[in-house]
Amino acid sequence: AQEKKIFVVQGPYPIIRRQLRARGWVEKKLPSVGRQLEQHRSDQNKLRLEIGTSNGGGGQGKALLNPHGGAEPFLETTDPLHYPEEEKHCDEDPSGIHKLMSYLVRDQPPNFIWTNFLEATDRQLLQQDHVVNHYARVDAFTTKEGLCLSLQNLPWIEQADPNTFFPRCYRLGSVNELEAFIEDFRLTAARSLLKLALEEAGDGPMGTKKVLNFAKGAGESHDSCPMHSTAQPGSPLYPELVEEALEVCKQHLGVLQHHDIDRRTPSPCRTCINWDRFLQDYYRVAHEGAKLVLTRQQRRQCQNLLQHLAEQLPQLGMEGKLNVWILKPGAESQGRGKAEGNREHTEAPHLAGVPPSLCSPGIICTTRLEEVLQLTRGCTTVQVGRWVVQKYVEKLLTIFGTKFDIRQWFLVTDWKPLTVWFYQDCYLRFCSRPFSLCHLERARHLCNVSVQKWYKSSPDQDPHVPPDKIWSHKQFQEYLAQVGQADAWQQVLVPGMKAAILNALRSAQDQVCFRKGNFELYGADFLVGEDCQPWLLEINSCPSMSPSSAVTRQLCANVQRDTLRLVLDRKDDPTCSIGAFELIYKE
Repeated sequence: AQEKKIFVVQGPYPIIRRQLRARGWVEKKLPSVGRQLEQHRSDQNKLRLEIGTSNGGGGQGKALLNPHGGAEPFLETTDPLHYPEEEKHCDEDPSGIHKLMSYLVRDQPPNFIWTNFLEATDRQLLQQDHVVNHYARVDAFTTKEGLCLSLQNLPWIEQADPNTFFPRCYRLGSVNELEAFIEDFRLTAARSLLKLALEEAGDGPMGTKKVLNFAKGAGESHDSCPMHSTAQPGSPLYPELVEEALEVCKQHLGVLQHHDIDRRTPSPCRTCINWDRFLQDYYRVAHEGAKLVLTRQQRRQCQNLLQHLAEQLPQLGMEGKLNVWILKPGAESQGRGKAEGNREHTEAPHLAGVPPSLCSPGIICTTRLEEVLQLTRGCTTVQVGRWVVQKYVEKLLTIFGTKFDIRQWFLVTDWKPLTVWFYQDCYLRFCSRPFSLCHLERARHLCNVSVQKWYKSSPDQDPHVPPDKIWSHKQFQEYLAQVGQADAWQQVLVPGMKAAILNALRSAQDQVCFRKGNFELYGADFLVGEDCQPWLLEINSCPSMSPSSAVTRQLCANVQRDTLRLVLDRKDDPTCSIGAFELIYKE
């Protein structure tokens, strides 16, 4: 039985099929109707979004495979289902030998299964020697909602602070977390007002790193372009507004420093301030161009207070001063909610007074607390309990004035002991329009290929941005060297990404249901701050292997080849090459 080599592949994985055949494995073919039905991906994903089904391996899906024979079509998948030319070649069988071999093993169970979802396999029928490329219940870290909840528990598991690598995040379906978000939004507005006041006075906050953002283009500041003002230019907001912000921040600092233990200071967001009025005034300053009047004493107080807050708040620098937040469907990935053609927003019905942009499925950026609260009260296109709201990284590194993120692969081959392999090759994904915090459409802010493929590059895009919007990590390293940050990749970014991945895995380790012999390849997405610190956004349990560029065509093929080396070849030859994989953790 150990010599039997029968495999099943479900989904667009021609490289896996070709690599296994080259090793002498025989493919057990699935019914061809399965692939045709996969074309309904969009409708199925929309349905899953509406009913709140998780894509992380925790739900009950319809089985695709019975390992002992038989198959049913399975509709759910997150991969873009355009099949590249190499899959056609891989399916070509001029001599008919593959078809014949597949027929001969039609009643035999496969002992290697590579599929889009674990739910595609009847786990109860798996035998001990069967190998599957997924674990169960990984939605604890592969959905936005699950990752948000798991990392909240990290300080109880490890001596690590998620606020140092994961933008603070709240589940809107939880009453306690909704209240915590409202308080966070208000406190962030107060801190932001102090930053804006200092900026207007010709000074910047002390105690925060100032790093040049390279190659912005035309010297444009990404976060200092207020919208057309509805306020009168000659009617500044007087020192009382700054005084209120100072008082709130002083109280908050006291809470952070535990000075409130004896005197039981109530939350600074619930004392002596009319928050509705304060936020409206803050919006006028941050987004409508209203001016502040700042006394010399207030200027010194702002500087000192922000310096002390920076010592307590790891995200004070990256959070910026415009209080931008990002709303995400908690169980989705790949920036769900596509725009049609080159339009900036997907149109949707206007429901219960909620702006259409907030009713569209997918990720939404906002600067107004009222919009988030409207969503929790009135939007019915998605269960509100499945939404998370997360602080947007305003102070991020851009390249040629354009936002990008990093797709970083890693592989888990065991959960007890936890064994993690980091892939040393990764790639960057660019947006199709210049970065600006004054324009919050998806083309500028969501780097996912599944989002950006719906947009053409805008005329004001820097011509140095690659047409296919993809860079290899080697190109990024060359760029960093050109702008005087040659050591940032090895000394800051790579260690930061490794630490974030390990912390996320350890925070969810007890919730994962695993079986020996299985493995899973994941894709983590990171933003890069102005100081080159990586910020973890999400982890995908089924990273797309459909190439969208010359870079990803090569890298996706490599990571699939190296995965098979690691999980198959290494069993027989512990000294065999595992390509770009590096063991970074084993308990």
